[in-house]
Amino acid sequence: MAIIPLPQPSPVQEEGVTQETEHLRTLDAWSRLRETLLNPSVDAVKLDEALREARARQPLPVVWIIGKAQAGKTSIIRALTGSETAEIGNGFQPCTRTARFYDFPAEAPVVRFLDTRGLGEVAYDPAEDIHYCESQAHLVLGVMKATDIRQDAVCEVLRAVRRRHPEWPVLIAQTGLHEAYSPGGEHVLPYPYDRLPWSPQIPHDLVRALTAQRVRLGALPGSAPVHWTPIDLTLPEDGWEPMDYGLEALWVAIGEVSAMGLQARLRGDAGVRDVYARAAHPHIVGHALVAAGIGALPLVDLVGVSAVQAKLLHSLATLYGQSWDRRRVSEFFGLLGMGIGASYVARLLGREVVKLIPGWGQTVGAMWGATASGTTTYALGKTASAYFLSQQQGHPVDAAAIRRVYAEALASGASIFKPLPGENPP
Repeated sequence: MAIIPLPQPSPVQEEGVTQETEHLRTLDAWSRLRETLLNPSVDAVKLDEALREARARQPLPVVWIIGKAQAGKTSIIRALTGSETAEIGNGFQPCTRTARFYDFPAEAPVVRFLDTRGLGEVAYDPAEDIHYCESQAHLVLGVMKATDIRQDAVCEVLRAVRRRHPEWPVLIAQTGLHEAYSPGGEHVLPYPYDRLPWSPQIPHDLVRALTAQRVRLGALPGSAPVHWTPIDLTLPEDGWEPMDYGLEALWVAIGEVSAMGLQARLRGDAGVRDVYARAAHPHIVGHALVAAGIGALPLVDLVGVSAVQAKLLHSLATLYGQSWDRRRVSEFFGLLGMGIGASYVARLLGREVVKLIPGWGQTVGAMWGATASGTTTYALGKTASAYFLSQQQGHPVDAAAIRRVYAEALASGASIFKPLPGENPP
C-alpha cells in the first residue's frame, strides 16, 4: 500500500504569506505529534504530577460490591470487564482493613470496583468501610448467592448504607441460580426474571429461595429504588449454556439505577465487534479520560496529551500484534490526511488560548480543553484500532474509511467525558 505523504507548502505571492505561515504552523504541529508518537520524551515526573491532578479533577466511577466470600463477586467483575479471573485476583489492592479495590484497565482505568471483605465474619464492623466508600461510590451492588439463606450480614450493611445515604439506589445480584435446579435442569430461556409474574418453568425451589432473600431484606431506608437481578455467571468448564446467563439484564439494571455510564466505558459500540475491538475499547476510553483530565490543565497538556496518545497507540499496536515503527506511523498519519491534521491542531491551539484568558478561560476553557483532549484521543484510538485490524488481517487500508472512523469517533466520544452526577466538570 502506498504511503500518502503530507502535502508540502507551495510558493505563494506576498498577499498569501499569512495563509502560508498558518499552513506551516499546522504542518509543524502535526509533524511534532508524529515525532512524539515515535519518540516520547516527556518529563516523567512532571507527567506523573499532571496525571495525579487530572485524576483528582475527574475521579473514576466506583462500583461498591457488598457480598460474602464465594458469592460470585469476582465472576461479576469478570463478566463486566472481560478480565481473566486470575488477573482480577492479582489486581486487587487494599484500601482499608476490610476493603480492597480493583481498577480496570490497570494502565489507564475507567472504573474502580470496591470489594468489602469480612462480611459474615465475627465482629465485622462496616463503619470504616462505609466511611471510606461513601465519598466514592456511584453504584452499590449487593451480591447474594441464591441458595445461601444466611444473608443477615449483607442485609445489615445495606441497611446501614441506606440509613447513611437514603438517596443511593441499590442493585442486588442473586447469583448461582443453577445450584437450585433439579438434576438435569437447564437455564430457562428466554431469560424470564425481568417480567412478572415469573414463568412456571422456573424451578419451585429457586423461586422460593429468591423470594425468601427479598423478604428477608425487606424495605430499605430511603426512597431510592432497590433493583433485584438473578444471574448465573459460569466458566466454560462448568458446562452451563449460556455462561453469562442474565448478564444483559444486569447491564440493563445498571443503566436504570445509575447514571455512571459504565456500559459506554466498558462495552462501547452496540452490535457485534471482533474480540480485539472489545478488548481495545476500555483501554481507549481509559487513555482518553486521562487525556481529558490533563487537557483541563493550563500549558501541561501541550506535551502531556501527546504523551498519553503515544502510550495508547503503542499499547494498541501491541494488543493487535503489530509493529509501530516510523514507516507505520507515517502511513497512519498519511491515511488520516492534512484535513484531520489541521482540525486536530486547531483544537490543540484553540483550547490553550482560551484557557489562558483570566477568569473565563479557567472555567469554560478548562472544560473545552478536557473535552477536546479526550475526544481527539478517543478518535485516534478508535481509528488506530481499525487500522491495526486491517493490517492484522492483511487487508488494504482505505483512507476514506479511516477518516470516516475518525470523524464518527470524534462525534460519539464527547458523551464519555460528561461529569458524573454530583461532580464538578473537569
